[in-house]
Amino acid sequence: MSGNILVLTAIEDELDKARAPAGVEVIYTGVGKINAASAATLALLVLRPRLVINYGTAGNIAKVHRGLVEVAHVVQRDMMAMPLAPRGRTPFSPEVDKLSSGHGTVICGTGDSFVTAADPWLSENAVDVVDMELFAIAHVCQRHALPWRAFKFISDDADEFAADHWQENVAAGEALFWDEMKVITG
Repeated sequence: MSGNILVLTAIEDELDKARAPAGVEVIYTGVGKINAASAATLALLVLRPRLVINYGTAGNIAKVHRGLVEVAHVVQRDMMAMPLAPRGRTPFSPEVDKLSSGHGTVICGTGDSFVTAADPWLSENAVDVVDMELFAIAHVCQRHALPWRAFKFISDDADEFAADHWQENVAAGEALFWDEMKVITG
């Protein structure tokens, strides 16, 4: 696999790995930052890809995006160690708190919670969408000096109806993602 593209996604319902083109390996990480970090680390060490792509669903915070979006930056929306550090920042860590892919325009906030209500911090920090894995994956890639990209299909509006809408839309972005992968793999 060395030198190919690795796609990391949380669950099978989001993406069917049988549809992956030649040179693309799909790994299911499981839900949440710990599962994503663990799976990403192991996959990078074993498969040694040239590029990591995260695909998954996301809640819509900004309410201006629809469909498939590419993530430019990711932050941790649930790192809350105040007063040791401001929300979103890991205390006593020299590492960057906003990780950048170099692609896209969207800001994603990653956390180990399913967002079902407004959170002023997300708006104050210009977070467009929320997910549960990307920051962990991007952090692992940064530590291994490996480029990453991320595509999120907006499945819900991160409101009281989010769980129902997510269930209805979890697989709805798959075809759009594979179309994007055709462009990337050329």
